[in-house]
Amino acid sequence: MKQTFVRCRIRGREMEALVRNGLLYSLRGPILSGSEAGETVGSLDDIESFLAPTSPSKVVAVGLNYRDHAEESGVPIPRDPLLFIKPPTAVIGHGDPVIYPPVMTERVDYEAELAIVIGKRCKSVSPEEAPGFIFGYTCANDVTARDLQSRDVQWTRSKSFDTFCPLGPFVVAGVDPSDLEIRMIVNGQVVQHSRTSNFIFPVNVLVSYISHVMTLEPGDVIITGTPSGIGPVKRGDTMQVEIEEIGLLENRIE
Repeated sequence: MKQTFVRCRIRGREMEALVRNGLLYSLRGPILSGSEAGETVGSLDDIESFLAPTSPSKVVAVGLNYRDHAEESGVPIPRDPLLFIKPPTAVIGHGDPVIYPPVMTERVDYEAELAIVIGKRCKSVSPEEAPGFIFGYTCANDVTARDLQSRDVQWTRSKSFDTFCPLGPFVVAGVDPSDLEIRMIVNGQVVQHSRTSNFIFPVNVLVSYISHVMTLEPGDVIITGTPSGIGPVKRGDTMQVEIEEIGLLENRIE
């Protein structure tokens, strides 16, 4: 059964809630425990600001997981998933500003991505077991300093600036991730458009592969790669990641 959860501020108070028919219900425990709904605490209209839907110990990112993006980048199709890490200090929520670094970079790019939220401790699981360790999915924007990515041997610096990992606004459980429409919209114009059926490595394979490299903790996030159409943004631009059945994540560059 599909369920939608949110972390937000209402009347100055931070809370986690289940979203149902536009109403917010308190939870009898943390989101990741799959808690049952309690009393009504408000509606979506009462939300003052959104928090990132999870507080991960790490964000594990996958590079070149769409065939068209690999071709766009001029590199061979990877034999194995290409992994890098974004720090938790990069994570922000829906509506929070992405800060254009004042030094070092002269090109910042958007990257629309499906994000996996891990629900329970996950170590060395098989692809068949992997879905049992996934709590749900959210929208992600793998913001990248593209000039630094091209210059550096590895991608840590270009991917790790504070605010470079917007997530949200919701985490949705009970969704089949195998064929979801994904779009990036910049200032009202669609600049990326694909489906997760174009993944090179599907969700269960990614979770299994990563779990054999590192232990995934509850709340950790895997961002699954971006389709073709990457490009730069500037201060004042608005980026929207829209994923079918999951929601729309919006952040402005400042």
